[in-house]
Amino acid sequence: MGGALLAAILIGSAVGDQHWETLHSEVRRGEVVPLETILDWLEANYLGDVLEVEVEREQGLVEYEIKLLGPQGQVVEFEFDGHNGRLMKIEGVRINEMRRPQGMTP
Repeated sequence: MGGALLAAILIGSAVGDQHWETLHSEVRRGEVVPLETILDWLEANYLGDVLEVEVEREQGLVEYEIKLLGPQGQVVEFEFDGHNGRLMKIEGVRINEMRRPQGMTP
């Protein structure tokens, strides 16, 4: 997932440097969960390749939106609360077919 993730962040980044500096500071202070933690959880629980990563900020809340390309060509979007890492929403088709069997990590 690593190389695709970096490309997705670099290509998909439409925000200024100040936004990223603020986000990095919040991660260092423990106010926001590191993106790596979210991606590790996704990789442990779902099959797929990262297509896109977005960081949304609304009314002081940080949200990670991550799109995965599943093994059958399905695109599924996962939304996480950036402050506690909790999965808030999943949208897409054939989501259950992307779930990894428990105890089966790559």
